[in-house]
This record gives sequence, C-alpha cells and structure tokens, in this order.
Amino acid sequence: MDHTLQLGFPLWIRLAHFFNFLFITLLIRSGIEIIGAHPKFYWRDDALPGSEWIRFTRKRIPKDPNWTAEDEIEAMSPWTALPGHNNLGLGRHWHFWALNGWLLAGLIYVVLLFTTPQWRRLVPTSWEIFPTAWQAIVAYAHFRLPPNGNPFNGIQQLTYFFVIFILSPFQIVTGIMMSPALAARFPWFPRILGGRQAARSLHFIGLIIFVGFIVIHVIFVVAHGFTLEMAKIVLGGESHSHAIAVTIGLIGIAGVIAFHFLGTWYSLAFPFRAKRLLELGVDPLRQFLFHHLDSRQNYKHVSAYARVNGRPPRNETYQRLVASNFAEWRLEVSGLVRKNLDLSLNDLRQMPRQTQTTLHCCIQGWSYFAQWAGVPLSAIMDKCDLLPNARFLVFYTLDEKWEKPGHGYYYEVIDLEIARLSQTILAYEMNHQPLPIPHGAPLRLRVENQLGYKMAKWINRLEFVDSFKHIGEGQGGWRDDVLHYYPSDAGI
Repeated sequence: MDHTLQLGFPLWIRLAHFFNFLFITLLIRSGIEIIGAHPKFYWRDDALPGSEWIRFTRKRIPKDPNWTAEDEIEAMSPWTALPGHNNLGLGRHWHFWALNGWLLAGLIYVVLLFTTPQWRRLVPTSWEIFPTAWQAIVAYAHFRLPPNGNPFNGIQQLTYFFVIFILSPFQIVTGIMMSPALAARFPWFPRILGGRQAARSLHFIGLIIFVGFIVIHVIFVVAHGFTLEMAKIVLGGESHSHAIAVTIGLIGIAGVIAFHFLGTWYSLAFPFRAKRLLELGVDPLRQFLFHHLDSRQNYKHVSAYARVNGRPPRNETYQRLVASNFAEWRLEVSGLVRKNLDLSLNDLRQMPRQTQTTLHCCIQGWSYFAQWAGVPLSAIMDKCDLLPNARFLVFYTLDEKWEKPGHGYYYEVIDLEIARLSQTILAYEMNHQPLPIPHGAPLRLRVENQLGYKMAKWINRLEFVDSFKHIGEGQGGWRDDVLHYYPSDAGI
C-alpha cells in the first residue's frame, strides 16, 4: 500500500466532502422548487396531457377556456424547496449558483485526485472488486459489517466510483440537454437520449439516486460507528480524537443547515437582492456559453396539443381589435431609429416571410412542437434604419396582466444580437392558421434559442433603446420585474 494512503485522508478531500454536501443539498432543494413549476415528467417532447409517466400533483387539466399551464403549478414548502412558495425564478437562480459551486469544487477534487495517489481508493484496478463487493452486499444483507478495504470495502468503492464518475457527469449532460439555446443550435444533441423531456426525466431520476445515496451513506456512517467515521471524515483518520471530530463535524453540519435557513429566508424576504447576489459570477458565464447560439431547428413534426401560458387581455382596446379581426391593429416601431414605422397585419404579410417548425420550451418544464410563420425581425430592423447607439429592443403588448392588478402591462426586452438571429421572427401564423388568441394574436415574438417566457404575445409596439434600466423595474421584462426571472435572456 502507498505510504500516502496509509496517512489517511488529506485536507483537500475533507474540504471537498464538506462543500459537496453543501452544494448537493442546495441543488436538491432548488431542484424541488423547479419541479413544482410543472410536477409532471414525460418521455416525448410533445408533453401531451395524460402522457406523463409520473406526476406529483392531483391537478387535472379542466375543460376551462381560461385554464393555462400556470394552473398546473404546485407551490412547494420552504421546508423542502429553495426558496419555496412558487418562486421558480429564484429556484433556478439558486440551482445554477449551486451548480457552479459544485462544478468548481468537483473540478478541483478530480484534478487533485489524479495528481496524487488518492485515485487508487476510488478507481477499481482489479476484477477482484466484484466478488469482494458481492461479499460486502451479503454481509450487509445479514446485518453484519464487512471487513474494511483501503479504506473502503468493495461495494463502497464501486458506489463512490459510480456517483463521482458516472452519475455526476450524467446529471451534467442531462442538465445541459435542457438548454433551449444549445438544443436549438444542435438539435441532434438532446435526441441522443430521446429529446428534452427524456433528458428532464432522466435528470429527475438522477436526483432520486443522489438522494438515495445520501440517505444510505448516512445510515452506513452510523452503522460503521459514527464517531469513528467522523474522525476519518473530519480529521482524516480514525486515530485522531473522536470527540473533536464529532464536534467539528456537527458544527459543519449545523453551518450547512444555517446556510439553507438563511438563504431561504433572505430569498423570500428580499427577492431582488437575492437575485442580484446569485447572478454574480453566474450570469457572465451563462452569457458566454449560451447567448450567441443561433437556432438551426427544422422539425417535421407538429404536436397535437400546445399548452398556453398567460390569459388573453381583457381590456377594451384588445376586445375591439378582436371584434374587427385585427383590421385596425397597428405595430408601431420607434425609438433609436431614423424612420418610425406604423405597420398593419397586411403590411407585415407583404414583407419577407419566414416559416420554421421549432420546439417551444417553457421555463416551467413542458414543451411542444409548432410551425410558426412571420416576418424576420431583422427585416423590420433594416426597414426602420437603426441609429448606432441602439442596443436593445423592447416589446410592448396589449396584455394588461389583469390576473395581477397593479403590476402593469407585459413587456419584454432582448438585445440586438438576439434580435438579428436567423430564427427570431414576429409570428402571425401558427400551424398554417392565423395566430390563435391564446397564443398571442395578432402578433407574437419567436426567439427559438430562448425559454418561452421571453416570447412576448399580443404585441403592438416596438422600441429600440440604448438601455432598459428606465423601463418597468429595469430588469429586462415583466416577469423579470415581478417574478424574479432572468434579466435579459434565457438560453438555459
């Protein structure tokens, strides 16, 4: 045996164990928050109602014209979810913040593992591992402790190897497969595992396995001798003071629990501040990886059912437009342009037409395929001749958000790089028909490398600006202002 291994666990392994415990528990609780937004799992990307293989809600889709996908939400308790109380936006912020910490800690751990002899404790080097693992399983089944290995017995070594080198990368891959930006640029990638919904289901199964591993791991720590194992975990070896190890270990566990309580309370009490803190270091990385990916989707399939989110406007202006079949509707284009525009639906139909069949990915978790037809946003930008200082495009709508009185009209912001992407269009048709009212008639935005909440519906005005800080709460969209979602784009 290598002398280094005989000395016990070095400090970096013990610290990695602590940070892994912190970040994994944050990922689990924020993952529960995300599941609550759509507590159903599917294998096909159509996500047809009734096709889910498992559900965590008793809610059924009613025959109600006012029903939307938001009615499927199950608000999770802050005792289990982070932060709880139906805060999907903050739950996602926590999930990505914890993910970055987990990946950084894991990367450091793997690098140090393979630059030292410590890898021999985790990586099997002989086929003898399997019979010794079976012997350990038999011993546990008879409520006996198998003999220790170096320092793990066979089944422990195989389990740790599986969790670190198979399950963890699997969770990373299935998580990335749910990125609409990545899937739009490389549609073949999520199809490796069956599509976005299959990746979401497999990601959930991986979560369950992680939870099961933690529970069993804790049970075995107690079974093998709590004080003895704490001496190894905290101080690096069983010869060290068990009392000191238990004290330090319990303080560390208490610290993680306190962090959870503080994070939950702070997120619920000060959501904007929590959002800003959780974006530090995370937002630039997300922008760098996903913001620039153009969509290259070209599906042949259209879903039999397309969920809707958000209820149509009820104001008098919109009702009058509906009554006239939108003959009086106009799209105003203004702001940092040399030429203001005032376009009717017929004007838009006379402009270059683009048709695309794409996968709509809602931030809640469901999806569907649909064909959209409309005018490329780049054509409108060219027609109005932008000024050099134009950086963002604001979409104003007729949606007064009557479900949430006092929160103002719905608006959305994208930057001009996103606006010029090849599949960014203003759609006036869906599946060969005029755009239905629940899906945004007469005009809606399609940004195929983004999550669905960025795709404003019931649009009636565009404004090119150099900054969106003076609009609404300055967060880059109505949902960003009110529900604490992402500030400027949602590629993952």
